Formats: sequence, C-alpha cells, structure tokens
Amino acid sequence: MNPTQPASALASKDLSAFLTPRSIAIIGASNDLTRIGGQPIKLLADFGFAGKVYPVNPKYEQINGLTCYPDVASLPKPCDVALIALSGSQVPAILEQCGQAGILSVIVLSAGFGEVGGEGLQLQQKLKAICDQYHIRLNGPNCLGIANLTNGFRAGFGGTLQMKTLKSGPVAMVTQSGGFGFGIVSTASDYGLGFNYVISTGNEDNLTTLDWVEHLIERPEVRIVTIFLEGTTEGRRLIEIGQRAMALDKPLLILKVGNTAAGSQAMTSHTARLTAGPELFRAAFAQGGYIEVRDIDDLVDVSKAILSGKKPKGRRVGVITMSGGAGVLLADRCVEAGLSLPQFTEETTAGLRSVMVPYASANNPVDATANGYNDHFASYSKAVKIMLADPNVDAAIARAPRGKSAKPWAEGLVHMLKDSDKPVVINWGTSPNDNTDVLEYLEANGIPCLLTPGRTAHALATLANYTQRKKDYALRSPHGLKRTLAKPNLPIPQCSGALGEHASKKLLAPYGIPAVAELLLTLQQVDALTSAPLAWPVAVKIESADIPHKTEAGVVRLGVDSLETLKKCAHELKANALKYRPDAKIDGILIQSMASGLEVIVGAINDPYFGPVVTFGLGGILTELMHDVSHRFAPFDTQTAKQMILEIKASALLLGYRGKPALDVDALAEVLSRVSWMMTDYADRISELDINPLFVKPAGQGVVAADALLVLK
Repeated sequence: MNPTQPASALASKDLSAFLTPRSIAIIGASNDLTRIGGQPIKLLADFGFAGKVYPVNPKYEQINGLTCYPDVASLPKPCDVALIALSGSQVPAILEQCGQAGILSVIVLSAGFGEVGGEGLQLQQKLKAICDQYHIRLNGPNCLGIANLTNGFRAGFGGTLQMKTLKSGPVAMVTQSGGFGFGIVSTASDYGLGFNYVISTGNEDNLTTLDWVEHLIERPEVRIVTIFLEGTTEGRRLIEIGQRAMALDKPLLILKVGNTAAGSQAMTSHTARLTAGPELFRAAFAQGGYIEVRDIDDLVDVSKAILSGKKPKGRRVGVITMSGGAGVLLADRCVEAGLSLPQFTEETTAGLRSVMVPYASANNPVDATANGYNDHFASYSKAVKIMLADPNVDAAIARAPRGKSAKPWAEGLVHMLKDSDKPVVINWGTSPNDNTDVLEYLEANGIPCLLTPGRTAHALATLANYTQRKKDYALRSPHGLKRTLAKPNLPIPQCSGALGEHASKKLLAPYGIPAVAELLLTLQQVDALTSAPLAWPVAVKIESADIPHKTEAGVVRLGVDSLETLKKCAHELKANALKYRPDAKIDGILIQSMASGLEVIVGAINDPYFGPVVTFGLGGILTELMHDVSHRFAPFDTQTAKQMILEIKASALLLGYRGKPALDVDALAEVLSRVSWMMTDYADRISELDINPLFVKPAGQGVVAADALLVLK
C-alpha cells in the first residue's frame, strides 16, 4: 500500500454508517432500561440522538415510548445499523436476518464467542461466514459498543457511556479493551480533552482495530486517533496505515500492552531471540505516524500539545518561571527528555534584564521571581515575549501565575502569541481546580496547560520528536526504493532447517556480502596437509547444519598458528561435536582466515505477521544482554540502513570514539540494505539469517562476515 494514495484507494471499508446513522435497530431490546438490551435505548434518548430508534422484541409493543417490532423483517426501511443484545447462541440467526433485510452495519454486544473457546469459537466462525455471505460489516462481538459524542449516538452499554461529563472534541478512540478504553475517554474528559468517536472493537470477528483507524484518519473532523492495542496479526498493514497517517499529519497515539505471538518462532538464530517481544511493534510505530504512550496522563498531555496546532522547528526550549526551584526542575526534565536549553542572544538577555527586577536571572531557565505579583504580571508577560522571540528558541515553557491577576495575564498571553508560530506550553503550578477558568481559557485558545514539570517536558519533547519525524518523512524519495543490484538466482537447496556456515556464506556471496577466505576439508584432507592451507593464524570450526551454535558445542578454535596444532585441533573438534550431538551430520572441517575489526551482528527473520525484518546490533553476548539493537522492515535503502546504525546506543564506537578512527559505516549500511533485499526476494524460502560476527573495518576498508547461519522454511 502506497501512503501517498488517495483516501479512496486506502479506506477500503467506509464505516460512516456506524458513526452517523439515520436509524438503528436495537435487537433484544428490554423494557428494563438498566439491562444491556435497555441501556442503548435510554442512552440514545437521553443524549439527544436525532435518528430513528427501532426496538426489536416480540414480547413488547412499546419500549420507552417507542414502537417495538416483533422481528427484523418487520423493521421500517432503510435501517442503517443493527445493535444485537441477545445471548450468543441467538446471534447467528439474527445476523442472517439482518443480511436478508439489507442491514449491513451490525454491532454485536453479546459475549460467549471466541473469547471462551470451544463452542464459542464455533459460533464466532458462523458469524464470519454470514458476514462474508451478505457483505455485512460487524463490530464485535463481545464489545461495549460505539459512540459519537458529537450527535448523541451512544450505541452500547456501561457506566462510561452514561456519563454526562464526557466532552466532544477532535480526538477519536479505538480500543480492544472496551472497559479500559472507555475509561480513558472518561479520565481525559476530566482533563479537558474531548473525543468525537469512541469504538470498542471486541473480538474483531469482522472489523478490526486497523479497519477503524484506517477509516478515522481520513475523516476531516478527526485530528488525532488514540488506540488501545493488545495485538494484531496485520503487521505490514499497521506500518502502511501509520505511513498514511503521517502523510495526512494525523498522529496516532497508541497504548500498546502485552507481547506478541509474532516472536514464537523456533529461534534457531540469535536474531530470532532479539525479536521475541514487542520490538517489532515499536519498529512499526517508528516508521509512521504512531506516537507510543505509556499511560493515560501521557495520552492526555501529548494530545493537548498536538492540538495546540503549533510545532517546534527543533528541540531548543526556553524556560521561564517565577520560582528558581521550578525552573531548575523543568530544565532537568527537559534535558532528560531530549530537549536542550540554549544560551540566549545578547539582545535577548538585555531585553529580559530591562523588564525584570535586578535580582532576577536572565539566563535559561529564566527566574523572573515573584515580583510579577506586584505589577499583575505585566513584566512577566513581556519577558515571555522577549524569550520566545530569541532565534535560538524553538518553543517555550512558562510557569503559570495564580490568583486574581492570572486571568488578565492569560488574556495578554493569548493576544501576544497570535503573532508567533512557536509553541508555548504552560506548566500549571497548582491544582486544576485552582483558577480553572484561566486554564480553560488558555486551552480553548490553543495553549496547553500541563501538570508537573516532568509531564510538561515530556509532552513538549514528544511533540518535537514527532515534528522531526514528519520532516524526515517528507524528505523521503517519492519514487520508492531503488535496487542497488538485480535479484540474483540463488541455488537454495530443496530442504528445510538450518544450513551449515559454509553453505550459508555461499548464498550470501551473490548479494555481494563479503566473507572471510575459507576452505572446507574432510578430516582426512586435514591430516594429509603438508603446508598451511591459509596464512596463519586461522580459525578452525566444525561444519554441521545440526550444530548452529558452535561456541556452545565447543567446536571452534581461534588463532591456530601451526600445522601440527591444526591437525590436533580438527580431531578434538570432531570429538566435541559428536559428544555434544551424537547424531550430528558432520560435513567437514572449516578452516578460515582470521578477521579483525568491530564485531557487529546483522540478522533477519521472516516474521509471520510483519514479514521480513532486519536487525542490527553490536556482536557478542552484550547484544542480547543489553538488547541494544535496531530493527527495520525489508526492503530498505542505505539511507535507512544508516539511520538504523545510528539508533543503537553504541553507535559512537562506529563513528570514532576517543580518538579511534571512524569505521566503514557506508559498507555496513550497504550490507544491511542487501540483506533486506535478499530477505524480500526469497521470503518464500528463508526463515532466518544471522551474520554474526560481521567485522567492520576502518573507513574505506569494508566489512567481512566471519560466521553466518541461514534457516530455510
């Protein structure tokens, strides 16, 4: 999927009928409005839904003043949406009646399906078959429903939907946990964040979280989509939707919980062990418009920062407070969050000193002191304006005053900021219930007010990071990826499982991935040697597909420097191999030239949900211990590979650390890109690939693979 495609090409499922229906049938309606079948009727009436509501239950002629219909066939037409609130066993028959009546948008609240296994799973399979037959779009089963908070359409049940304090706004929520997701909306409303659409997806028998996200980002009234995600099997689609959201500048705030079964492969290689958790989801989020949040307050704060509408051009922040302690704490939290506090220009410093008392600090962070209380914060406002105008400042954090003068200060600040495109975030220094009218006034005018210095700094840093990713995304080539080499014809053997090291390297060679010089000899050929097979010293290994981890089996010797030692070593290694695994097929003795340089690992797996993924990190046990690795989805170019290299914490070792020469990052990036193409070209055959270690030499001298492992499907 191309993220630059028009909306019609991307949004394959128009779900508007669920959000703005003209009419809805409540099937399984109850005259007890506290029951699950009665709550939707009461909610739709209480919150002013203007469409038609058709209760369906043969037991009643009327419910809550509405005509009650005996069955689906007797409903007036057209009916846009059906909501089913019956026992699970009754749902398939009712769903088929909906299909026959032409009601093709259905919400199933009922539980007892795939989540309970056994017969429930069979019931859910019946729903799927009926949906396929009639082209029904089904939300659920086992969901809390759907709400449009802008028009009173609350089609579901539960305490949150009954709350009158829920605010409408430009944020949408899609949640795989109905109770928790709806609770997020409730909590966010208390902090002034409003939602337009809230969707509980339930078991996702038909419509999935990604179907909803794909639809919502195309709606002009939605500026942010928030997602509570437990998992998805549509890894590549997750990436594509994220890229489309980035192109539309529609941030996707995602709260991802739990790990994925995507890492449940056999894990023959080191690489597989490095991708056995949520790493692939994080890599997918990083490639598009996703912003991963960790909790509800994080979601609220970042949403407010985004909705301000102003984006920082960089990470340089000016901080101004009326308390030195608050300023220092804000400065600490900003730096920890990846922001910087630049030095002001001389002009800015002079300007600040001209409007503040002599004992105030004009350095960043600015301590304007409590003197502002003496002039109703007029001097404080001037100081904010002077600081914000500094060319070294991309954004500002100001600590809000309190008391009677806070409102006129806020009005002056709003007026002043109309001429600035730089974002200002207010660190609210008191309770949200103190000067609430001021807080609401500022936020209504696009100036977010956030609690605690840490939350304020984090939200601004997240906004800055997203803005930079948006810039990077815009600079990508619009013409797609270009191959650096044609697809070679690999002589892949017709077998499955791991290949030996020598056989694996033979398959790397056509992709131009260099390896150390080596010879594969029988034990008898080694015994017959009369001179050095390669220049001393050499590495000696057992070649066996049955022993992929040679160090653990004791079948590797490094630095062998004589013919006598080589022959003795070969016999010892074979004995160790058969002791480690008596049934191992030994293909010979592998003799290699020794290599030097910085050890790194380049690996790849063919993930069942995300497809081919390439992993990079430093070699050795520290990679697994510290988990200092980066991931990209294949294929990709060398520019992406360089970004991948720079992401790891230890990248300084490649760039020249403490006077040491810089290493050949260009050659390393080329190998990463070529591995990505190899995994893409032969995704139907290659399951895993490890090049470990790959030695990176000084700049201009290239790289060389000392060991490799290919696992075939």
